[in-house]
Amino acid sequence: MNNQKAAQTRHTDFGPRPFIVDIEKATLENGAFRTALWTGTHMQLTLMCIAPGEDIGLEMHPHVDQFLRVEKGRGVTTMGLTEDNLAFVQPVFKDDAVFVPAGTWHNIINTGDGPLKLYSIYAPPGHQPGTVHETKEIAEKEEGH
Repeated sequence: MNNQKAAQTRHTDFGPRPFIVDIEKATLENGAFRTALWTGTHMQLTLMCIAPGEDIGLEMHPHVDQFLRVEKGRGVTTMGLTEDNLAFVQPVFKDDAVFVPAGTWHNIINTGDGPLKLYSIYAPPGHQPGTVHETKEIAEKEEGH
């Protein structure tokens, strides 16, 4: 069975067992705002699809480093030590990697005409195993924003 295909049809979190996936294909096929694809004890991989003009949402993880990779689209990343001072502003495009140190406020805004497709690695995990947020509104409601 193709693990990546199963993940997309059933929204299965394949962690913490061993898993191999075509990450580019899985990311491009994901249509949900956020899908936790693999959650382990010390790391988590989520797929994201951000609609044009929307964003991930300003957030900060006090004890979690984060890596994001853009597979499709374009946007702008903002980061800073406080939510009122996001002095780091950088455009992001396909194939860019974004590194967010723990304790850093950050956001990615889709500035393109189509969906911004990316994946994110949290270390340690940032969401409950098996999390699927079909929309940003659902994500915000479930996370108490």
